[in-house]
Amino acid sequence: MNTTDTALGRRIADLQRTKERVSRVSIGTISLLIAMKVVAAIVTGSIGILADAVHSLIDLTGAIVGYFAVRVAGRPPDADHRFGHGRAEDLAGGVIAGLIFLAGGIIAYQSVQRLISGSVVEMVDAGIITTAAAIAINMAVSRYVFTVARRVDSVALEATGRDLMADVLSSVAVLVGLLLVRITGKAVLDPVVALIVVVFIIQAAAITMRKAMSALMDTKLPEEEERRIREILDGHHEVANYHSLRTRKAGSQRHIVVHIVVPREKTVEEGHQIAEHMEDDIRDLFFGCTVTIHVEPCTPECTECPSPCPARDERVRGDAQPHPPA
Repeated sequence: MNTTDTALGRRIADLQRTKERVSRVSIGTISLLIAMKVVAAIVTGSIGILADAVHSLIDLTGAIVGYFAVRVAGRPPDADHRFGHGRAEDLAGGVIAGLIFLAGGIIAYQSVQRLISGSVVEMVDAGIITTAAAIAINMAVSRYVFTVARRVDSVALEATGRDLMADVLSSVAVLVGLLLVRITGKAVLDPVVALIVVVFIIQAAAITMRKAMSALMDTKLPEEEERRIREILDGHHEVANYHSLRTRKAGSQRHIVVHIVVPREKTVEEGHQIAEHMEDDIRDLFFGCTVTIHVEPCTPECTECPSPCPARDERVRGDAQPHPPA
């Protein structure tokens, strides 16, 4: 193994450790938030805080799913998974989105039931303090998870971060509801605000699900990323042309396939060196991506070839000579 491969291996291992560490931080934080919210819900009788606690409980399930997905996605390719295990993160994103939808449904049901049966909120000040503390903790952790998720390009961590951010929004709504109850004395505002929480939750779930499903359907890379790939392909003047560019993404792993056309007088070794050079340039754009380049020789009719071609020159000379009358 050369120095480059060793450095690449170390960087991949560092990124994997970072992903797993962030997942564990998320699990620990959500567990703490659940304990805080459950105690506050019992003390105050607030349906809003209870709904928020249920949301956090589902967040915890999603964070655990994300943690195991990150671990699976970090495994190297094997005999049964030649392209690696990156799809585990996309699957986790879909599962987490489903759990967020479930949280929204449960909170909506509880809120409607409380509106029908009546609502009583006690020790409002304790609920306000607890909810405000939960918002501060959750905001800090969600920003941390989002930042790392974008840096390491992790679908599972981004889904967890989005879930945490939805929890922040729901807690803010709960806090507003408690403040309104404290000011007006109308406990009915508590379940009303809980229903508003559902809107935030469903919105977060829809975004997460759409991104996960897009990856699972092998949608091409974003237009900006494909544009950067084409700039590299266009920048290699020893290549006559290229075609059949195909891209997709599995978790944080990008897969790129393209056919290039080289002058027909190039040897197999020369064509291979051109392809390797282009592959290295593309990998410099996207860390850890898989690039496959198929080399094809140009035909004598090709007018885009950048180098002299004896076969084409001979054809051109032949076309220029006068033909005898029939």
